[in-house]
Amino acid sequence: MMLFKLSFENMKKSVKDYGIYFLTLVLGVAIFYMFNSIDSQQAMLEISSSTRDMIKLMISMLGVISIFVAIVLGLLIVYANNFLINRRKKEFGIYMTLGMGKRQISKIILLETIFVGIISLAVGILIGVVGSQFMSVLVAKLFEADMGEYTFVFSEEACIKTCIYFAVMYIAVMIFNTFTISRYKLINLLNANKKNERVKIKNPIISIIIFVLASCMLGLAYYKVTAEVNEIDRIDKILPPIVMGVVATILIFWSLSGFILKVLQMAKKIYLSGTNMFVLRQINNKINTTVVSMSVICLMLFMTISILSSSLSLRNTMQSELVEVTPVDLNLYKTANLPEKYKRYGVEITTTKEQREDSRITVKETLEKNGLDMNLLKDIVEIPIYASNDMTMEDFFGDEADEVKKQYKNLNYDTAEQIVKISDYNKIAKLYGLEEYSLNNDEYIIICDFDNMEALRNLALSKSDKNPLTIGGKTYYSKYKECKEGYVTMSTSHTNAGIILVPDNCNLKEEEKEQSFLAANYNATTEEEKQEIEKIFMDDSSILMQNLEEKGIMLDGFTKIALIEASVGIATIVTFIAIYLGVIFLIASAAILALKQLTESSDNKQRYTILRKIGCDEKMINKALFWQIGIFFMMPLVLAIIHSIFGIRFALSLMAGLASYEELIPSVIATIIILGTIYGAYFIATYVGSKNIIREE
Repeated sequence: MMLFKLSFENMKKSVKDYGIYFLTLVLGVAIFYMFNSIDSQQAMLEISSSTRDMIKLMISMLGVISIFVAIVLGLLIVYANNFLINRRKKEFGIYMTLGMGKRQISKIILLETIFVGIISLAVGILIGVVGSQFMSVLVAKLFEADMGEYTFVFSEEACIKTCIYFAVMYIAVMIFNTFTISRYKLINLLNANKKNERVKIKNPIISIIIFVLASCMLGLAYYKVTAEVNEIDRIDKILPPIVMGVVATILIFWSLSGFILKVLQMAKKIYLSGTNMFVLRQINNKINTTVVSMSVICLMLFMTISILSSSLSLRNTMQSELVEVTPVDLNLYKTANLPEKYKRYGVEITTTKEQREDSRITVKETLEKNGLDMNLLKDIVEIPIYASNDMTMEDFFGDEADEVKKQYKNLNYDTAEQIVKISDYNKIAKLYGLEEYSLNNDEYIIICDFDNMEALRNLALSKSDKNPLTIGGKTYYSKYKECKEGYVTMSTSHTNAGIILVPDNCNLKEEEKEQSFLAANYNATTEEEKQEIEKIFMDDSSILMQNLEEKGIMLDGFTKIALIEASVGIATIVTFIAIYLGVIFLIASAAILALKQLTESSDNKQRYTILRKIGCDEKMINKALFWQIGIFFMMPLVLAIIHSIFGIRFALSLMAGLASYEELIPSVIATIIILGTIYGAYFIATYVGSKNIIREE
């Protein structure tokens, strides 16, 4: 009973010490509950079966990621708890001098951990339950679901899962505390406040050299992930710049403490003003003793900024382009002129007579022969698409091919270019609401809307007078010096890598026909009617799909509804996982920084006492503390932002066609808000906590 009362009183007395610890636990519990309660929230959403499948996939992925998140939070809690133990070494030494054994001290800490754990779990779950209601709105918005059946939701499963995970973490903390206390000696506990960390002074000349070399290494890493991004096609090629970036980050923080103070001492007006001398020396000592911590925090912040910005940009781009790139309800296409044997994905396939006969008729005829009522479709346009091995991508680039291959080694230059007659394309363009084009008998146009390929093709088109194309035995010259906007097949984004438009009198042979392509709208006026027609093309049990399967007819295609649902689902899954990981990394980074600063404030109380004795008032001391903590928080953040500028560029290059720079600004603003809220909360909590510590008598 005495130990219980003592533990409870200690916890109340040490509220200011537990502030950061409590904040970290509460945020961790709340976020963990919110992201694991989505399975309960989806029940009230009016969504299609495919969207429900997407949500189930996201829930499954979040479950796996939650294990990783639990490990990160567990390590963070152990780290935070270690700070609290170190803060109270002298207190434990006094207990031991009064006759209390290590086992009893361990029991006190055990009870305190249980008190804090229960309170943080209760508060965290309460905040999580409230936050999960807003999460429901977010889920509905991202998946474009109807919230007409909205009700307040409490997820028992998420609550139980959260309690179990955090109970395991607290047990680990208790074991760690018991082990730590058992190693302490009385003399070390009583003299804990008198022990100072040894600081080795680095040679400023060596530090400057290391700093310059690290900056050059970082610059090389930046160059490789931006200017040479097209050469990074395997994991072994991305590893070197990553390793260089990590090593350079560590060396920059290591070298900073060796010369930054010397440099600032030269600016005497700044150095000798107010308490700047004290602040700068404190910062210098901190960097010197926390090189690894600062580097890890910087890299975690870099991942947070990059993950959040890139993923949000991906979603915004995909959402903004969806309406534009899905102008009709249905696209269907099939391979034309199937031979008896051919290779598909490296596998030799033998075709049946029925398959070969079907490949020589139109898509419309295939649909009619297999039981589709064509009155269900309207605005039907069908065109042939040609391709010939006599016109490959390498042939298109002509004299520029060797230069292009040096820059873009991974393209398949043996791929036959797709060719469409101008009148056929204009039929599709009219249906899609795109610009229509005209050609003279010796001209061609390249339509392309995939940014990277457009830039690449424009290199050849700018010199097209020297590189005319020979198609069907006739020479053609480009009408324009650049690609024109356009596409034939719908997609979730602008992914048309290039189609050659030729005059109608171009001598394209029947055997060169690669595909029969059909575009159409559903003959329906309501969403319900559209969904019924959609099932005919998307449900494997429909008569049409069963007939095609029985005959082995390969009819591929896309529907507007399916593309939108798939795009929304993928973008939302990426966004949710990014927010989950990003917020956890951010909490971990800010918590470690906060605990480091609180430890420093505790260890350096005597220095602030000396400041008071030499005449500094509380306003000056608080200002010095504010700048000290501010600089300490900003240093890893500034370098992380610089890393992120190049990291985001690299990510957008990899997601070319899926994410764009135009959608980056809203994503960056959202990232700044998230970063500012959590990072700022920890900064304020650290400043308030440090002020309380240095005021202690």
